[in-house]
Amino acid sequence: MSSPNDLTTLADLEAWLGLASGNQDEPLLARLITAASAYIETWCDRAFASQGYSETRDGTGAQRMAFAQTPVTAVTSVVVSGLTILPGDATGAPGYYFTPTMLMLNGLVFARGLGNVRLAYTAGFATIPPEIAQACIELTALRYRELGHIGTASKSVAGESTSFVVKDMPPSVATVLASWRRVVPL
Repeated sequence: MSSPNDLTTLADLEAWLGLASGNQDEPLLARLITAASAYIETWCDRAFASQGYSETRDGTGAQRMAFAQTPVTAVTSVVVSGLTILPGDATGAPGYYFTPTMLMLNGLVFARGLGNVRLAYTAGFATIPPEIAQACIELTALRYRELGHIGTASKSVAGESTSFVVKDMPPSVATVLASWRRVVPL
């Protein structure tokens, strides 16, 4: 049971944890992967898996518009004030062209207006970046290992004291994810 937005695989998590494939905790591990993936996407304010997007945006009068989701790999349609804009290029042909983060118009502008720009495009990664997959593995493994001490910050047994991480995520995961976090709203 995996979700299309899972950022890692059950096999990779089991390898990290040293668990055999087919172990009795697989349903729990799959659910934890899905939960950790959703947490990471919410924390980063972005989706990672390649998928289609449709947006209605406000025209600004400019020739450029940032995509809400990145990296963009294909643009299906651009409609401004009811006018369908055809593909063009940066050097001469009027129309639209794009980079992984920006949509540009050549010889045209995104006419000012409320909700007058409609975009359809594909954005995301065909393969999840390895550092994101590893961050998901580590966060999921932490949640799995926490099962025996949920709500406990430390405990002492026979004079030996053990402390547990009491944070949303380990600092190493937060450091990796910080570079992928969207911090500027559109």
